[in-house]
Amino acid sequence: MYAIVKTGGKQYRVEPGQRLLVERLGAEVGSTVTLEPLLYRSDEIVTDKGTLASVKVSAEVIAHERGEKVRIFKYKPKRGYKRRAGHRQELTRIEVRDISASGKGAAAKKQTASAEAKKPAAEATPAAEPKPEAEAGRAAAAEKPASGDAPKPKPAASRARKSKEDENGA
Repeated sequence: MYAIVKTGGKQYRVEPGQRLLVERLGAEVGSTVTLEPLLYRSDEIVTDKGTLASVKVSAEVIAHERGEKVRIFKYKPKRGYKRRAGHRQELTRIEVRDISASGKGAAAKKQTASAEAKKPAAEATPAAEPKPEAEAGRAAAAEKPASGDAPKPKPAASRARKSKEDENGA
């Protein structure tokens, strides 16, 4: 069983008992945090966005740490431009304690999966045929131009120039 969770703008694949470093969380050391699940997978079911309300991923905050220093150096030759800076990311080490899927959402998904497995292949996916009325309506809409697609008139300046040329030539 595992879950895909989102925290700090990143996604992680987590299992119970796993330790990982994530972007700094605003929780005290020793407290429990709930992570946002994006997908849940167990032996029987796969739960996606539709039924994730019943999935809970809880983790314990072990420590707050800082990452390795990243050196940043900017240089432009023949310009006398040099800049040097560094950065250390604030991180939180967490341990995933529990991934639980409870409620009717997970059970309903499990029942539908087993019911589809029992159906014959012909009944499992009926072919949806398009309705003739809908096709006729689409064809009529394609033939008739939209009101905003009318041809644009030529600019007034070009018409005025032609009329003056006609007057001078006559």
